[in-house]
Amino acid sequence: MTDELPRADNDSPWKEILEAYFPQAMQFFFPRTAALIDWERPHEFLDKEFQQIDRDAAQGRRYTDKLVRVWQLNGEEIWLLIHVEIQAESEDEFEKRMFLYNLRIFDKFAKPAISVAILCDSSTDWRPHQYSYNYPDTRLNFEFGTVKLIDYQNRWEELEASDNPFATVVMAHLKTQQTKKKLGERKTWKFSLIRRLYEQGWQERDIRNLYRFIDWVMILPRTLEAKFWQEFKLYEQERRMSYITTGERIGYERGEQEGRQKQAQTLVLRLLQKRFGELPQPVREQVQSLSTNQLESLGEALLDFAKLDDLINWLAENPANSN
Repeated sequence: MTDELPRADNDSPWKEILEAYFPQAMQFFFPRTAALIDWERPHEFLDKEFQQIDRDAAQGRRYTDKLVRVWQLNGEEIWLLIHVEIQAESEDEFEKRMFLYNLRIFDKFAKPAISVAILCDSSTDWRPHQYSYNYPDTRLNFEFGTVKLIDYQNRWEELEASDNPFATVVMAHLKTQQTKKKLGERKTWKFSLIRRLYEQGWQERDIRNLYRFIDWVMILPRTLEAKFWQEFKLYEQERRMSYITTGERIGYERGEQEGRQKQAQTLVLRLLQKRFGELPQPVREQVQSLSTNQLESLGEALLDFAKLDDLINWLAENPANSN
């Protein structure tokens, strides 16, 4: 972590938290849809199916999507398309993109999907909710559900009183937005939100999951991060924790993962350059955006590559956002 507050792989914490607490996400953000679902039956993330309809798979995009199979209380299967716009800008294409994904799901799998979007931007005016056109003999009006996290600013007491994990997610997001130029205040809020997990009596696994999200979005410069850990380690010692501190373990895991990814990236790029010479910059950037597991898979696959096109085809079949 540097003083420039880097923010890499920005959608990963959202992917993780949605997968860990998907029923709670729907109940928190979209209660009317959640009320239709039989949560006693297991839900299934359809990542492979979504890859088939996600034709763009843009590198470095600022959103994440989850396609999920659930069962209604009446016994019927239904698919949900959950879209999280991480750092949205007002764009005319957003509504069209929501419509196209819904259409492609119906076209390819003959399944109607409930489409909803979680908007993390800071604009109070941008509120997309439909895609439509109207001609004398043809008209279309596609509507989708949205929530704006910024709207929860006026519902802070409600967030504090909630035991839904996504109340903590929203609080961390809002305080990150509000403290962009007040990093000392951000440190205070980061400590407060993590301490709240202990005070609410969360299990260790939940503390780890929610801490990972808070830590990922509430980035601090190195000096403040060190002070934060000193204070938080003392807090955990005062509580006489019987296990290695959650913060220490998660910090170690994150450092270990980042180190492993950097090593894999360096090795794979070196092998590719030895085989094909200097890589085109777009190809190099694609390789650098791969996850650690993907880099390891590429390291094995490249032994069979005969030409640069083989690498390009492999990257097209294994987009960085697929994990």
